[in-house]
Amino acid sequence: MIAIPALDLREGACVQLVGGSYDDERVREADPLAVARRWRAAGFRTLHVVDLDAATGRGDQTALVARVLDTWAGDVQVGGGLRDDGAIERVFAAGASRAVVGTRAVEDCTWLASAASRWPGRIVVALDARGREVLARGWTAGTGTDVVTLAAELSELPLAGLLVTAVANEGRLAGPDLETTSAVAAACSLSVTASGGIASPEDLRALAARGARAAVLGMALYTGALDPRAIAEEFHS
Repeated sequence: MIAIPALDLREGACVQLVGGSYDDERVREADPLAVARRWRAAGFRTLHVVDLDAATGRGDQTALVARVLDTWAGDVQVGGGLRDDGAIERVFAAGASRAVVGTRAVEDCTWLASAASRWPGRIVVALDARGREVLARGWTAGTGTDVVTLAAELSELPLAGLLVTAVANEGRLAGPDLETTSAVAAACSLSVTASGGIASPEDLRALAARGARAAVLGMALYTGALDPRAIAEEFHS
């Protein structure tokens, strides 16, 4: 199990939202680069960066993402608004290890297959789910697609893995969706990263026991519910 801190970018700041709602921002730090340095100093080796403005069509934080990539001397996966080959090329050129794609991936299977073949082992598909339904457009639109069914179908592609986010749990520190994580991990052969609701080391251990290979941490790190150094030391491989 690898613990990965989230760096969610909005309007030039690093933020944490509850339930994916732009109207429910609980954390805002003005200097995302300082936050990245803090997580690196704590011992984390991988960073998860999301351009929330690009994901929701409110603009983009492209220049800031590039600065974060320059700051973090290690593994970085970048997502948020990556809906064409050009956008993916730009984050790779800036230094990202992996690109996280969501909306276009779940809406256009032909494009996803092409992207996965073009960049084998470097594309992560974000499966943002409310219950079992996959969402798109920055968590604002339902797709009618079952997350477990889609995960099984994606196993055929040369992807880096799946990022499964329990949207209803996001930012609430009430525990992850263990049932859905377990079902997705059992249904596919891809590496599964879990996100949403993680609040304790026990949550991370429970996710690992159910097949998750990694977990993205947000609110619990930013509010001090988790000790960054202790988490980075225990969950690093």
